[in-house]
Amino acid sequence: MEEHNGKEASPQSEEGTTADNANAKKLSGKRARHAWRARAKQYPKVAKWLAEHSPVSRLDRYIIGKFLGTYFFSIILIISIAVVFDINENIDKFLQHDVPIEEILFDYYLNFIPFYSNMFSQLFVFIAVIFFTTKLADNSEIIAMLSTGTSFRRLVRPYMISAGIIAMLNFGLGSYIIPRGNVKRVRFENQYKNRGRQDFASNVQLEVDSGVIAYIARYEESQKTGYEFTLDKFENKKLIKHLQAMTIQYDTLSYEPYHWIITGYQTRDLQGLKEIVKTGNKLDTIIKIQPQDLMVARDMETTMTTPELRRHIERQKARGFANIQQFEVEYWKRGATAFATFILTIIGVSISARKRKNGMGIALGIGLALILAYIMFQTVVSSLAVNANFPAVIAVWIPNVVYAFIAFHYYKKAPR
Repeated sequence: MEEHNGKEASPQSEEGTTADNANAKKLSGKRARHAWRARAKQYPKVAKWLAEHSPVSRLDRYIIGKFLGTYFFSIILIISIAVVFDINENIDKFLQHDVPIEEILFDYYLNFIPFYSNMFSQLFVFIAVIFFTTKLADNSEIIAMLSTGTSFRRLVRPYMISAGIIAMLNFGLGSYIIPRGNVKRVRFENQYKNRGRQDFASNVQLEVDSGVIAYIARYEESQKTGYEFTLDKFENKKLIKHLQAMTIQYDTLSYEPYHWIITGYQTRDLQGLKEIVKTGNKLDTIIKIQPQDLMVARDMETTMTTPELRRHIERQKARGFANIQQFEVEYWKRGATAFATFILTIIGVSISARKRKNGMGIALGIGLALILAYIMFQTVVSSLAVNANFPAVIAVWIPNVVYAFIAFHYYKKAPR
């Protein structure tokens, strides 16, 4: 028989070792808690100050968890319904144009969901606040919190923390992440859903350089070609050079930007009383114009990040291009929409914090009426900014200012 010097560990001994380790961890955790309580008893004022000035208390974590959980659940629920309705509405177009399933899923719906989730974030915030706060009030949890000496102002703090998280998330996504995905979404919509879109511009005039004015009677985006092109140069408000051409086409194969090919042209060089006229069939030249400067595509502003929007607006203003209202509205709306999260959160918690006999019916009705009125108000003033040359920054922030007064009114009427 073979003899073994080592001893094999039995399963029972291994289980015993694991149990001992677990008990040791529990014991060390209990000792740490006891040590903390002992120190708190030794320094009661310090412990009280830390409890009162803790950045996030247990109550805060409870409300923040409820708020964010309900917010994301409402997004999933409502956006899922919106996707089903969108599929039902566009299924015929997808089948008619033989759209690949990969483009539908990854180019369209993968970018459709975050875009509309961010666009209607105020609605989801309002629904989330009213829904879970009304549940807290019905369960007398709000009354219990206030009865312990917690003020309503202190109760609102975790709501504001949650609103801050959502506002930063919305602004970050809407300013830098979602516009990248919108490039694919807008291209998909223009190719398969909005095939009858306008792809030309008429009577385009802009300043391409200091004292240099360009004019195109008609520009066609599909061919990157303009017709009846003129280019005038002024010095001291006097015309010194004039170029007129039948067509101008953007060179998409050139590595250089602003490269255009002019055909059927005539130049006039005015030198006092003398005039030098030259004609030619073809001319390759550099003109500081790009196709996107001439043609404003559908939802083009949603495909730009916030820094790109700012540069585009500044460049078009410098060139005297007038059709930039929708870009200004989009630029200012991103910040205003994020800030509206705080205002609507205060309104929602102030309306729904009071316990009512009929539950959340009245609170939800008032809340939905207010948020729908806000969205309609925002749409109307944005249209005024685009179509009536109303200042974009004022138009975008007017709903927030009005609803800030409404929030102050309901905050004063909230239970104390």
